Amino acid sequence: MRFFCSVIVSALLTVLLIQCKSETKSETVISSVNTIRYARGFSIQNYKGYSMVTVKNPWPNASKTYTYILKEKKGIVPDSLKQNLIIPIPIQTIVVTSTTHIPSLEMLDEVPSLIGFPHCDYISSDKVRARIEAGKVKELGNNQDLNTEILLDLQPNIIIGYGIDNKNPTLDNLQKSGLKVILNGDWNEENALGKAEWIKFFGALYGKQKQAEALFNKIEKDFLKTTAIAKLAKTTPTILAGDMFEDRWYLPKGTSWGSLLLKQANGNYLWQETSGTGSLSLSFETVFEKAKSADIWITSGQFSSLQEMTDSNPHYAKFDAYTNKNVFTFSRKKGKTGGILYYELAPNRPDLVLKDLVKILHPELLKGYQPFFFEKLK
Repeated sequence: MRFFCSVIVSALLTVLLIQCKSETKSETVISSVNTIRYARGFSIQNYKGYSMVTVKNPWPNASKTYTYILKEKKGIVPDSLKQNLIIPIPIQTIVVTSTTHIPSLEMLDEVPSLIGFPHCDYISSDKVRARIEAGKVKELGNNQDLNTEILLDLQPNIIIGYGIDNKNPTLDNLQKSGLKVILNGDWNEENALGKAEWIKFFGALYGKQKQAEALFNKIEKDFLKTTAIAKLAKTTPTILAGDMFEDRWYLPKGTSWGSLLLKQANGNYLWQETSGTGSLSLSFETVFEKAKSADIWITSGQFSSLQEMTDSNPHYAKFDAYTNKNVFTFSRKKGKTGGILYYELAPNRPDLVLKDLVKILHPELLKGYQPFFFEKLK
C-alpha cells in the first residue's frame, strides 16, 4: 500500500513538473506571426510582456539583420533574447535622423518626445518647427557626423538612424558611448504602402501599435480605392520625370516607389522597364530622344516656374510637355526654413501622392479634388 501511494505521489509530481515546464515554455516560445503586411524591411512579433522588432534590409543588399526587444514595464525577456538591444517602452524621448521619420511622430501625437535632429532647417512640419523655435529640439549637425557631445547630454531613450551601406561609424560610436540606436530602413522600400507601414515601427516604440495600425489601415484603404479609380482611365499618358543636375539627367529607376506609383496611377513612365530603386543618370541627348513627345513632365522639384527651367537650360523648351505647359512640380510647398514638404511627408502618405498623380494624368476621374503636393508650373 505504501509503495502504491508513493507511485501515485511520484506520478502527480511528474505531471505538475511537466505542466510547469510547459507553461514556462509557452511564455517564451517565439511565435512566427508577423504583423507587417507590405514592408519587406522589418517585422514585428508580439509576446507577453515584450515585442521583437527585426530590421532586415536597412540598406540595399544588406547581409545582416538587426533584432530589437521592446520590453514593457513588467515584461520578462527570455534569456535567449537578452543578447539583443533591449528598449523599455513606451519611450519618452527620441532623436530621429531623417525627415521621413517626422510624420510618424506627428500622426501618433508624439511630437513632444522629439529632442534632437540633424539639419533642423530641413523639417517642414509646423508642429515640430514650433518646438525647434522654442529650443526644445536640439540641432545635431551633419547626419554622417552627429554631435556626440550634445547627444550624450540629451540622453535620448532611443536614436533612430539609417545607413546607406555597411559603414556606419557615427552610429557605431554612439552605441559604444552607451546610447541606444535602432536602424530604420523605410527609404529602401519599393512598395509605396510598404514605406507607409513603417509607422508601425514607431507605434511599437511608443506602445501604440493599435493606433499605428488604425492610421495605416486608413491610408491603405484610400490608396487601394484610388488605384481602382485609376484603372477606369481610357488613356495612358506618357511621362517624363526629373531634370538636369550638373550635366546629368536624374530620374527614378523603374522599380523605385515613385515609378511604381506612376504605373498605379495608370501612367506610362518611359523608363518603367529599368530595374533598381535609386536614380538613373543619363545624358540630355538620351532623355530627349526618348521623351521629346512625352505628355506629362514631373520635375525633380528644383524649379518653381517654367521660366526658371529655361533659365537653367534653354533646351528644356524643346520638349512637348514644356511647350504644352504640362510640367508639374512638388517644390512649391515648403516649411518656414525651406524644407520641401514632399520629401518629408510623401513616403508616409502614398494615398495623397497617388491621388495627386491620378488628378494630373486623368483629371476627369477625380473631379473637384485639389492636389495636395503637386502644382502645374506657370
